[in-house]
Amino acid sequence: MTKIIYLDYHSTTPVDPRVAEKVMYYMTTAFGNANSVDHSYGDEAAKAVKQARQQIAELINASPKEIIFTSGATESINLAIQGHISQQNTPAKIIVSPVEHKAVLDTCKALAKKGLIEVICLKVNQQAQIDLEHLAKVCSKGAALICVMAANNEVGTIYPIEKIGAIASSHNIPFLCDASQAVGKIPLNFQDWGITYLAISGHKLYAPKGVGALVVRKNHHLPPMIYGGGHQQGLRSGTLNVPGIAGLGEACRLRGLEMERDESKIAVLRSQLQNLLQSKIPNLVVNGDLNNRLSGNLHISIPDIPNTAIIARLRHQLAISTGAACSSGIVAPSHVLQAMNLSENIIEGALRIGIGKFTTKAEIETASSLIINAVNAIHQIYFL
Repeated sequence: MTKIIYLDYHSTTPVDPRVAEKVMYYMTTAFGNANSVDHSYGDEAAKAVKQARQQIAELINASPKEIIFTSGATESINLAIQGHISQQNTPAKIIVSPVEHKAVLDTCKALAKKGLIEVICLKVNQQAQIDLEHLAKVCSKGAALICVMAANNEVGTIYPIEKIGAIASSHNIPFLCDASQAVGKIPLNFQDWGITYLAISGHKLYAPKGVGALVVRKNHHLPPMIYGGGHQQGLRSGTLNVPGIAGLGEACRLRGLEMERDESKIAVLRSQLQNLLQSKIPNLVVNGDLNNRLSGNLHISIPDIPNTAIIARLRHQLAISTGAACSSGIVAPSHVLQAMNLSENIIEGALRIGIGKFTTKAEIETASSLIINAVNAIHQIYFL
């Protein structure tokens, strides 16, 4: 079978072989429980966890003591929002960007339904940029929490987290940043940017699925959602996923060393693909903030041609998506594109392409031909 070209890196990344080697070692050789204090197997596992904390902390400029390991960003976000709100007088106000991941929006929706919070939505424009003046205005009225992601998982827009953190800090409002799409791709500074809680997912930066972290600023205490052995300062009980944690740490170490070089190369490939598609598809629209987007993000719309028709033609040759993987299989317009107030034909023709460190120039050239041919074939069917 011909290998399918993979261009869905926003959904998940392949595990870096060097990371996989580390994971395998802690699965098969150093497989001890990190909380087993009576023998060397436990000692080695505990050492791996400690090292991973240090590696993550160095990448995002945090303290190792501020890192709590989770199953991924969705759990981290729930721990932060639900834990934080449980300590507030209700209903508490949460300021939320309408283009956040569903993990944020659905958690807030569930809490609002219970009467525990009131959601204040921020304004975004057609590039998914946040109106900072509006943010400052709503912050001036007070809130329990602000939720703004570091980079958008659909259109790739990068947000001015340092400025947002400064606004939050000036009004003494804790700030949750979903950084799952940003860690390892752009510089982040947890310590200096006024972030209170930061969510990380391993499988977005060449580490395994099922492992992530919540970074909690010191002196901000959260109650646990899971009770048990009192692991991780009592916040998140359960036997630590040592292989996944070691893999996440190694992935962060490698991103620290290679991020700048890799992202420059990825941006060149993204521009090449964008130019190839624009040269052959005259009405193609590129969505998002073209001056502030992730290097590997190319979010396009082909008006008047349903994205599902293109996916159906390409799915056995090219892996791209119609939107966020958390919502794939659900026939509904993207909440991100709706919040951007894009027209219906732009939304219906939208495709998310994600390029990563293992993407080759040859794959970009082939992918462009496949997309162009699919569009031409569908155009003939629809408009003959």
